[in-house]
Amino acid sequence: MVLADGAPVVLASRVLQKALPERVARSDLVPSLFDAASSHKTTSETLRVFLLGAAPGVAERAALAIHRRWPGVEVVGTYSPPLGFEQDETENERIIAAVAKAQPDLLLIGLGAPKQELWVSRHAQHIEAKAALCIGATIDFLAGEKSRSPRWMQRLGLEWLHRMDSEPSRLAKRYLRDAWIFPQLVWREWRSAEN
Repeated sequence: MVLADGAPVVLASRVLQKALPERVARSDLVPSLFDAASSHKTTSETLRVFLLGAAPGVAERAALAIHRRWPGVEVVGTYSPPLGFEQDETENERIIAAVAKAQPDLLLIGLGAPKQELWVSRHAQHIEAKAALCIGATIDFLAGEKSRSPRWMQRLGLEWLHRMDSEPSRLAKRYLRDAWIFPQLVWREWRSAEN
């Protein structure tokens, strides 16, 4: 399943006359899944979650916050991989083994785009979880490490501006690249639909 996590994607879908119903932010989806798991919790059934990503110690703090807020969710493992891990086969095997040992229902991957999506695509057949979701900075949000933008910015599709303002050295270059490439992709798609 691919979600429209950005307002520009939803806008482009309307321009291309393939309208998506709405934006689904990963950082809204995860708490909603946790709410659902907690509202349907039985004594023997919990949603087993593995948190992969974020800086060292952040996933552990997120796990504590999840435990306090959602009784129907059990964090069965966390791991913060080192920089460049995606190029290290031994490290990738270690991660896959840790996930398999924990037996999660849901693997939540917060490695940043597009690294997280590429990693899941590359290792999908070896991931032993019922589902894997690429969730960007959601682990940081759950841990209280970073704050989300105000609701009014989210509603107006300006969450990216808040994120860039809070991490300019990391995100400005990425957002500028995306602002250059994305319109070209939309134009190409629009032109191919014309033919």
